[in-house]
Amino acid sequence: MKRLSPFIILFLCLLSCSEKGNHFHLEGKFKNINQGELYLCDLDQGRKDTILLNSGQFTFDTDLADTTILTLIFPNYSELPIIAEPGSRVTIEGDVSHLKETEITGSDNNELMTGFRLQTKEMMPPAVKEKAEAFILEHPESPASLYLLRRFFILSVDADYAKAFELCERMHKARPSCIPLLQLYQRLSCVKQHGATGKLPHFTATDTNGNTVTDSVLCKQANVIVVWSSWSYDSQNTMQKLNQWRKEHHDSISIVSICMDASPYEGKKTIERDSIKWPNICDGMMWESPLIPTLGITFIPDNIVIDKKGNIVGRTLSTANLKDKIESLF
Repeated sequence: MKRLSPFIILFLCLLSCSEKGNHFHLEGKFKNINQGELYLCDLDQGRKDTILLNSGQFTFDTDLADTTILTLIFPNYSELPIIAEPGSRVTIEGDVSHLKETEITGSDNNELMTGFRLQTKEMMPPAVKEKAEAFILEHPESPASLYLLRRFFILSVDADYAKAFELCERMHKARPSCIPLLQLYQRLSCVKQHGATGKLPHFTATDTNGNTVTDSVLCKQANVIVVWSSWSYDSQNTMQKLNQWRKEHHDSISIVSICMDASPYEGKKTIERDSIKWPNICDGMMWESPLIPTLGITFIPDNIVIDKKGNIVGRTLSTANLKDKIESLF
């Protein structure tokens, strides 16, 4: 057998190290569940993987270019954040009836997140939010802080965008090269710039049926732009509620939805399944879509409420507040 050239050996070694360095391995084991499906979502990339449980166990492998926050979603919509770092092996052990006590180990960031969850498992929401702020201030460089910022200051019912921007600014200074953090910082800046009122900007887009959609279709007594995705259950719940309200007040409500999926097919399938008839825009560009800065869209889920004169009268409302705002326009 011919001897391999030292240069070839060196190349193969480097290639092997590179693959190992980018690889992420996740394995989990849960009590009180045998078979079932979980979803593992990358909210920044719009990616959703189905995890199949066998005897309460699963494994998941992927290659990563950078550290990513994955969210493991259970059938009851409970979620566990996982910090996925290139080259790491992460282990989850828990009981589905006591998810707050789940241990996620394998990296410093996951152990930090586990420590926070165990420390706050018996606390009421206001106290947990205070602890989240303290955690972010103590660990602004940690990816776990990005999850806590979204969870407790942006996507919560009592969202505090002023505080979110303040904390995000501090985190951005600690991690200026983190792209998801930079994007969130820019979107929060956009919230400050656009505000909750003003005139709806003009826009033109193409829906998933190939039809042109413009701001001129939003001309009824109450008008809503709703931002959603197939991997955000909160946003799908809002869509279903809007569909119900539209059936009750068909001549008084106009709705346009913007799907933030990377694949237009997934969003179109969900729309058809739920018998939703209004225009649905999905260009597959996600946060790079030109509609994002034009409309001041910031999060998933998100919404804008407009009156019949084209005035924005509400932004980023909870489902309950969204209904109240719509009914106030009739």
